[in-house]
Amino acid sequence: MNADPPPAAAPPVSWIPEAASDGARAGTLVTPHGRVPTPLFMPVATAATVKGVDIGRVAGTGAGMVLANAYHLHLRPGEAVVAAAGGVAAFMGWNGPTLTDSGGFQVFSLARQVKVTEAGATFRSHIDGAPVELTPEASIAIQERIGADVAMQLDHVIALPAPRAAVEEAMRRSLRWAERCRAAHRRADQALFGIVQGGLDADLREESARRLGAMGFPGYAVGGLSVGEGPEAMLATLRATVPHLPADRPRYLMGVGRPVDLVGAIGAGVDMFDCVLPTRCGRNSLVFTFRGPVRLRNACHALDRRPLEEDCPCPACRHGRDYLRHLFLAGEMLGPVLASIHNLTFYQRLLARLREAIVAGRFAAEARAIEAAWAEAR
Repeated sequence: MNADPPPAAAPPVSWIPEAASDGARAGTLVTPHGRVPTPLFMPVATAATVKGVDIGRVAGTGAGMVLANAYHLHLRPGEAVVAAAGGVAAFMGWNGPTLTDSGGFQVFSLARQVKVTEAGATFRSHIDGAPVELTPEASIAIQERIGADVAMQLDHVIALPAPRAAVEEAMRRSLRWAERCRAAHRRADQALFGIVQGGLDADLREESARRLGAMGFPGYAVGGLSVGEGPEAMLATLRATVPHLPADRPRYLMGVGRPVDLVGAIGAGVDMFDCVLPTRCGRNSLVFTFRGPVRLRNACHALDRRPLEEDCPCPACRHGRDYLRHLFLAGEMLGPVLASIHNLTFYQRLLARLREAIVAGRFAAEARAIEAAWAEAR
């Protein structure tokens, strides 16, 4: 009598659905280093650090997962150093799940003298000009040593707008690279996500999503957006793409982070986000609130004793706007630090509020209320 085959190993990362409302969905991302409610926003710790904010205060903002970048960590300090520390989470002192981007976008945006072929990308480092070769197999090897819970496939990113032929070529190459990444990936405690490409072409996006879905990745990202196409085109592309992704897997929109864009993307069925915007804006004195953006350098805040938001628990909101403005005008580093912490906290509060609305079955009404308050502030 033949024995039954052993059960298939459970994937290291999965997504548990909990509720849906008006196209938006709430759930839980399950990883080897903990569970995170979705929708979720990952602060960007590009070089294993969130700019200007120590990792304990990142946790204090309510963040449940952070993103690091394989391209940057490969160039400095090198994946061997990160691996020797016990992986990227241990290296930066983070007690929770992590994700590494493959570096495809950075090859597009930062590297010098880039040449992309079927084999991979060859370029010169933006740090010292040293030659670097990044293939799908090399990207996977780097990410496996870095040791995040989620690794991303290497994809071919191009600027938009672009001729359809160029977009199609990059999309098909990304599919072939996805197969190579999948074949190269061996680490059992790490999930590999595929990345949908196809520019703004709905047919190419659908083809990419369907073919990636057939490969059986444990999660899927939508890449190649927020590269010059505008918010309306981005949202239209999401609505044409997301319905073709497996409904039982997490969906991740890469590198998109204006608050209004997050609201729209959640309504299109996206679960995960990352962006440098909260800290970049914070360093430049722009902070986000539920009543709209606040530009702290403006003279109208010179005698304003109010906090940025009365109900915000962040350390910036223990001070008045007058003091925060003073810090920026005086060139004190505390100003950018506090503003960055506030923005990171705001993003977590925004997604928590939208998640509550999804669970309560009133996402559309809550999204309209938030967007109306922002529109009134303009």
